[in-house]
Amino acid sequence: MRYLFAVIICLWPLLAAAQDWEDRQVFEGQSATRTLRVLSSTDTSFIAPIITSFLTVNPNVSVEYLVTGTIEVDRLIRQAPQAFDLAISSAMDLQLKLANDGYARAVPALEVPDWAQWRHSLFAFTTEPAAIVINRAAFSGHEIPKTRQALIQAMRDRPDFFRNRIGTYDVRKSGVGYLFATQDARASETYWRLTEVMGSLGVRLYCCSGEMIDDLANGTIAVAYNVLGSYAAARPNPDDGLQIILPSDFPTTIMRTVFVSKDAPNPQIAAAFIRHLIFLQSSKAGEKHIKLPPLVSAQDSVRQSTIALEPALLTYLDKLKRRTFLEEWESAVFQ
Repeated sequence: MRYLFAVIICLWPLLAAAQDWEDRQVFEGQSATRTLRVLSSTDTSFIAPIITSFLTVNPNVSVEYLVTGTIEVDRLIRQAPQAFDLAISSAMDLQLKLANDGYARAVPALEVPDWAQWRHSLFAFTTEPAAIVINRAAFSGHEIPKTRQALIQAMRDRPDFFRNRIGTYDVRKSGVGYLFATQDARASETYWRLTEVMGSLGVRLYCCSGEMIDDLANGTIAVAYNVLGSYAAARPNPDDGLQIILPSDFPTTIMRTVFVSKDAPNPQIAAAFIRHLIFLQSSKAGEKHIKLPPLVSAQDSVRQSTIALEPALLTYLDKLKRRTFLEEWESAVFQ
């Protein structure tokens, strides 16, 4: 095992160069002697202030921040847990399965509510709803839909306008997109009717929320379905013509999670990073560092719509159930 660990560390520059990262940045500590490697599906702009804050109290550390998709986070941790210290992802189900399969190291003495952690190894630090985001100009003179059924009706009323102008996740390639879709399907048959209507109008499929929101802002699409609301809310120009809608029929809310890789090269520093992250998320002083929404309190009404960190979350990761779901989804989308 020690030999394998040494090989992984020696080959890391080659592995990193071969991977097609969405983003890769190094944050240098003033007197850095070691590097913390963070594998994440969260855009760098959201985490950069947290890393900078962490380095002010840990100047002997540098942080290499590597951004990829949620499915890739899962694959890379399974392939080389020795190559990364931390994994951050919005795909709660994949993260829970990684932790359940032994890929996460326990971090004791963290002040996290029981409902926001799994076996002291996987920790939630945000609460983020799935949203419908629209380009307001596309609905000028028309009623803005507040439910999925109202969105269906809006598209049926103006099919020529909405053709090729609707976006959603490609659930075959996006872990969080698959999570949102399966949770929606569990909640109501409306999801399948909506998917069929979007499919009949040539829905555009995306890997991630950021690309969908960019296409909304430039007018390529008029509606994005099941976008992470936090990404839309964090746009630098709040007057760019976009509107976030949290569907009133049934909300779907995820918690972004983090864990220390089981074979992390720097497990103590990785645990310190999680402690710092959770402290910032829960403190008034941390508000300037956090662009992501905080973890809601146990009393908050949003808690009731939040997907729980529990074994039931793994249901649709079963190979047979996943294959059946994707076949039904493809039938609805590719008509």
